[in-house]
Amino acid sequence: MEITLLGTGAPAGLPEPGCPCAACAAATGPEARAATAVLVDGVLLLDLTPGAAFAAARAGHTLGGVLQVLLSHPHDGPAVELPPGLPPASRVPDGQDATLISGHRFRAVALDSPGTGYAITGPQGERLLYLPPGAAPAGLAEATEDTDPYDVVLLDVLGRPDALARLRERRAVGPATDVIGVHIGHDVPPGRELHRRLAAAGARAVPDGDCHTVGEADAAPMVPRRTLVLGGARSGKSVEAERRLAAFAGVEYAATSGKRDGDAEWAARVAAHRERRPGGWRTTETTDLVPLLAADGPPLLIDCLALWLTAVMDEADAWEKGEVDAVRERVDELAAAVRETGRTMVAVSNEVGSGIVPDTPSGRLFRDELGRLNAAVAAECEQVLLVVAGQVLQLRS
Repeated sequence: MEITLLGTGAPAGLPEPGCPCAACAAATGPEARAATAVLVDGVLLLDLTPGAAFAAARAGHTLGGVLQVLLSHPHDGPAVELPPGLPPASRVPDGQDATLISGHRFRAVALDSPGTGYAITGPQGERLLYLPPGAAPAGLAEATEDTDPYDVVLLDVLGRPDALARLRERRAVGPATDVIGVHIGHDVPPGRELHRRLAAAGARAVPDGDCHTVGEADAAPMVPRRTLVLGGARSGKSVEAERRLAAFAGVEYAATSGKRDGDAEWAARVAAHRERRPGGWRTTETTDLVPLLAADGPPLLIDCLALWLTAVMDEADAWEKGEVDAVRERVDELAAAVRETGRTMVAVSNEVGSGIVPDTPSGRLFRDELGRLNAAVAAECEQVLLVVAGQVLQLRS
């Protein structure tokens, strides 16, 4: 089965007409995208993009053989006309199956938002899932040993990462599935940042006009198994860490913050973090991280190592005595656990060594020990990120 992406953008396209934002200003060349539309083997057209016939011609195809035009969502972008000679465009009721004379079969997939997804099977058994913008599948069957993953999935990865998490949970997306992000708008800066965010979810973006044969495309990016996210206060480091695992199911969130009775400001911070987490994540409040890293389980998000170090220094009574041997033993144990863990892990920590030198001995002690902790954990991670003003710098990748 050959698929050609005539467009890969949001319904209004990228850049959006008349939009002055920085993302739209940077959406030039291959990062400019028409509304998403997909041509399957020249016989099935999913959604419409302005100038669909010209887009197909630029990709070396014609729409003359199209047998079915399927719409997946109400179109809010520029007016799109059906090219002359094509069959009427329609949306199919949820659950309905149909077979074309070409041998292609399609089924309308129910969603959790207005619109329709389509599961398509080629004449040779190749399987494609296409979802509209802002949508996730509803009512997926429970995964079994016989569940057969799709070969290719096209969906709004950036807008609905939880849709990808649901598909992974039901084994509809497996390690060999090629996940391609479509319906791309101006919410994420185009270029390097766009591709970085998609890669963190195990997905990729392709330019308009991309054409490839299912099963022969390059594999989706490998997701780093261990990642350390560093940043200063309010830099966006926790948001980045959470974003990296938003497309995965059953994440365990290890919160090291503890409780501070009577501290309303701290309670508000904790509540804000909790509200951001997807409903399917499980929170474990603990500073005993080594057993979590040693256990089998879903992806693990640790937020944060600075608070973990605070608790360790409290337990060792290191603040007043300045004795750090016990603290460093715990740091070595943690670094060894990160080295040995079989789980996908994202850890968050503060970067405090670049500012003013603390004016107290305990402050300087904490700064120094946190620097050693960060370096020890970073040495065991495949990817290390630094977040500054919400912008992510890759220190190791």
